[in-house]
Amino acid sequence: MTAHQNGTISLEISDFLLNCLVRSPSWKLWLSLFLSLLLLLAMGANGILLITIRLEASLHEPLYHLLSFLSLLDIVICLTVIPKVLAIFWFDLKSISFCGCFLQMYIMNYFFGMESCTFMVMAYDRYVAICHPLRYPSIITDQFVAKAVVFILARNGILTMPIPILSSRLHYCGRNVIDNCICANMSVSRLSCDDVTINRLYQFAVGWTLLGSDLILIFVSYTFILRAVLRLKTKGAAAKALSTCGSHFILILFFSTILLVFVFTHIAKKKISPDIPVLLNVLHHVIPAALNPIVYGVQTQEIKEGIRKLLRRARENRK
Repeated sequence: MTAHQNGTISLEISDFLLNCLVRSPSWKLWLSLFLSLLLLLAMGANGILLITIRLEASLHEPLYHLLSFLSLLDIVICLTVIPKVLAIFWFDLKSISFCGCFLQMYIMNYFFGMESCTFMVMAYDRYVAICHPLRYPSIITDQFVAKAVVFILARNGILTMPIPILSSRLHYCGRNVIDNCICANMSVSRLSCDDVTINRLYQFAVGWTLLGSDLILIFVSYTFILRAVLRLKTKGAAAKALSTCGSHFILILFFSTILLVFVFTHIAKKKISPDIPVLLNVLHHVIPAALNPIVYGVQTQEIKEGIRKLLRRARENRK
């Protein structure tokens, strides 16, 4: 127990309680079933995609290495959040340790930043493929992918590290009930008896710096791609070029649309149920992860062919 200059007394908190969607208990059964199916779909689809790219030699190309990296990020994001949410729904295990909460906070911010940056690198890959096709093999190499992954890891690791550190250094004055399903930065910081202005400003600055810059660069890349496609004179060339970008563009829409909806509902939280932003935040951790590999599997002929080859091999081995 520690006394502060302002007269408040802060108790040593060893854990937090996640008050997950308490205003809507009727949702929990159906939502838990929906989340379970999405989690199984995300794990299965991303696992199949990773195995296919790993075992199929024709897919050992830079774009598919980036796609493998994206699948790994999706798996970690899902496993960081959804099992804990399901444990709350099924077994009422609301407690999360002090260290566990801030570790979850860091992983969520770190991996979402990496996912956004990966989409940006993939947009650059498509830009080079469409706008500079002859130079593509010399620009987009395995070395380029390795350097891009190091950049993604370093940039997001360094910039997101202060978020949980700033929150963990606050004094918590006995309140330990988080009105959320996850340890989101501001949901946790709100429990503190300290001024959280720095936390709020840093979260805002980093969020818009990372995600905002990535989205701007993605938009610029697709502007150049669209301009190059419209100049193509060969019959069917424009459709073929756009089809190579279609799956990637759909993934960006999944990622950014849910995120933007969450931001806008958070801004308008006085006009809607407080559970809506919480629900959207949870779904944002699993819906893109479940749909990303399916979209690429359906849209990309090489991946479909790779999966068919693996299935044929599996049947032959069984015989």
